[in-house]
Amino acid sequence: MAFESLLGNKTRTLLSMLGIIIGVSTVIAVVGIGKGAEQSVNEQFQGLSANSLMIMSNRSRESTGSSNLKASDAAVIKEKAVHISEATAAVRGSATVASGKTSASASILGIDASYFKVANYVLGKGEPLSEDNIVNKDKVVILGNNAVETLYEEGEEPVGQTITIKGKSYEVVGVLAEVGQSFGPMSPDDSIFIPYTTAGASILGNDSMVMISLTVDDVANVELATEEVTEILREEHKLKSGQEDDFRLMDAGSMVGAAQESAELMTTLLTAVAAIVLLVSGIGIMNVMFVTVAERTKEIGISKAIGAKQFDILSQFLLESVALSTIGGLFGIGAGQIALYIINKTELILVTNTTTGPLIGFCFSVAVGIFFGFYPAFKASRLDPVDALRSE
Repeated sequence: MAFESLLGNKTRTLLSMLGIIIGVSTVIAVVGIGKGAEQSVNEQFQGLSANSLMIMSNRSRESTGSSNLKASDAAVIKEKAVHISEATAAVRGSATVASGKTSASASILGIDASYFKVANYVLGKGEPLSEDNIVNKDKVVILGNNAVETLYEEGEEPVGQTITIKGKSYEVVGVLAEVGQSFGPMSPDDSIFIPYTTAGASILGNDSMVMISLTVDDVANVELATEEVTEILREEHKLKSGQEDDFRLMDAGSMVGAAQESAELMTTLLTAVAAIVLLVSGIGIMNVMFVTVAERTKEIGISKAIGAKQFDILSQFLLESVALSTIGGLFGIGAGQIALYIINKTELILVTNTTTGPLIGFCFSVAVGIFFGFYPAFKASRLDPVDALRSE
């Protein structure tokens, strides 16, 4: 009887289900977008270690004069800090780089032999910088992934060739594997790495700034290590109590965590919006059920007169409401999957197809049907058969 009633009013049934279809498909889409954002964050930061710290000078790029942060501070930190297992310094700046007829402004990083290990970078081709390169001030470079694309034609092998930096020739000995999201102000993919002893006054001069990369002995000790390093540097730089730190200390784990929390918050907010759409749909179903009860008052009176119990009437009308939301939920799942497919094809944003979205959407739609359908069904079941038979 419930299904016959729904089929007998196809237009009203379809319009009632439309809100549920939109709500469920919206839940699936926003969960997919949110999970895609989380996946994107994980992919961007997968090269970072949670126990990495980076120290930079606490001054702007436009500032002149030498920085209080020195490359020698790395050795001091490694010697004095209990929870620091590795420390390496790098000087950074920019210069014009040329390969053949191609030239561009590039980020220059003067590093030591342990820099890639501490920064958790992987060499894609060639050889890493050696201690001999550092000691001998060799004119050798390692190119970032994007720097190769800028300086060379597609398919051209850079290792073994020479590039020119500020008019001086340097041999390319290696290419860095793609890193992705940068930790700090410079992207390693866009950078050119040279021995820090070579990156002296002849290349970077007074424009260079110092960065120190640290590895904490254990992730659980990151906070302790941060306090430890701060105390050591303040003492080393002879900063008085109340004076602002002349350095900035960044924690990779906190940065990753903050990005992940932002992505999760976006998922929660978007899901809340979709839930509101479903609630509005539920109110629509309740209104439709009230109208249905009013239209079928005489039918309810006849059913009761020939022996139908309150539970029978309640079950019939409640089943209509649940059927509306359940069928609407199934159509909504299909619409949501189609929406994800279209978004994936457009490649505007990364979306992830999960079982969470359809499950949440469908369960919520059924719950909406039961919740908002119960009161009209209950009201129908409590109608007095004599009053119901008298209604016009």
